[in-house]
Amino acid sequence: MLPCSPHHRRASTTIGYLYLLLFSVFATTSSACSNGNCQLLEACAAATDCGPGLYCGNCPVAGKTQPVCTRGQAIIPTSIVNGLPFNKYTWLVTHNSFSIVDAPPLPGVQRLTFYNQEDTVTNQLRNGVRGLMLDMYDFENDIWLCHSFRGQCYNFTAFQPAVNTLTEVEAFLSENPTEIVTIIIEDYVHTSKGLTTLFTKAGLDKYWFPVSKMPRKGEDWPTVTEMVQDNHRLIVFTSDASKEAQEGVAYQWKYMVENEAGDPGVKPGSCPKRKASKALNSKSASLFFQNYFPTYPVETEACKEHSTPLEAMVGTCFKAAGVMPNFLAVNFYMRSDGGGVFDAVDRMNGPTLCGCSTLAACQAGAPFGSCKNVSVPTRSPATNNAGSFTGSVQFANSAPTLSSTNRVVAFLFYLPLMAFWL
Repeated sequence: MLPCSPHHRRASTTIGYLYLLLFSVFATTSSACSNGNCQLLEACAAATDCGPGLYCGNCPVAGKTQPVCTRGQAIIPTSIVNGLPFNKYTWLVTHNSFSIVDAPPLPGVQRLTFYNQEDTVTNQLRNGVRGLMLDMYDFENDIWLCHSFRGQCYNFTAFQPAVNTLTEVEAFLSENPTEIVTIIIEDYVHTSKGLTTLFTKAGLDKYWFPVSKMPRKGEDWPTVTEMVQDNHRLIVFTSDASKEAQEGVAYQWKYMVENEAGDPGVKPGSCPKRKASKALNSKSASLFFQNYFPTYPVETEACKEHSTPLEAMVGTCFKAAGVMPNFLAVNFYMRSDGGGVFDAVDRMNGPTLCGCSTLAACQAGAPFGSCKNVSVPTRSPATNNAGSFTGSVQFANSAPTLSSTNRVVAFLFYLPLMAFWL
């Protein structure tokens, strides 16, 4: 037999390496998680790979192109620590909750506005959102939700009659008798008794938290248990001071302090108050509303915004106010590189509710400071039983397309008026 040549030996070695590589790939593939078994930050290929409360997504703008299981649902704080005053909790809020990608425009009209969310208000609530920011205008002999400017709604900035969205809220409260929802109205309604009529028409008057029971000097609110027992599970604030005396709708800045919205609210190291608000460290208001969203909403940037910069800004605003924010308002709330706004709200609730670093470490019924050992990253969140998130929400790739010409027109049209948008 002839001895093997060096060329033959190299070929045999190469084939061996190829077999080893194929075996390694097969073994890795066969052992990878799937079918709902993948946990937070584990690689995934489809939404169905991820566990409850998670979806499969990535964050290319942050250099993270590999899809991983990402949080899409909140832990409801009262499901772990119940019975405290309402102002001891932190709640997730969607900015311009109604301004939804794919929301149909009026017939024959090209909508020219910015979008802030990507799923229905019903789904937002089911995913743990407990605060809705709604811009209300007089339009077409009704009250509409509109993303406009200078108090005027146009057909190209209009979304839908406000009663439609409020009916979604009523359905959620009816189906979930222990949940509490807050609505913050940017109010351009001038119709006499317009808000009263609107909320009554939507069937929400039976849940109304009365202004007479709201603390006016910075005292604690009633406990969430008391609010549920009294069925006072809808808190409504307006930006129009006259509505409190006229219609019994609470004037927002009498009861809460608020940081500046838009770009000033995301500037690192700074947390200025909103012009209409008292000082953030004022003791005469018992609620603190934190805005965290840029002036110009960009879906693909939100996943990066909802990572380290968010955590830093929460810390900055906490130092400015001396208390943890009770509301955290964001755009595109589900976008992140992992835990996102849901982890942020957990970390805001943990120290206040149970003395732990995160809500996930709190133990129901345990003494303050008794914390579970929570691994990092955490596994699937302990989701709200009422939640229905399945990873099926479509993101920006389903957004209506504007031609480049219309993008320029929209930009030039709105640029001088952005100060009136937020």
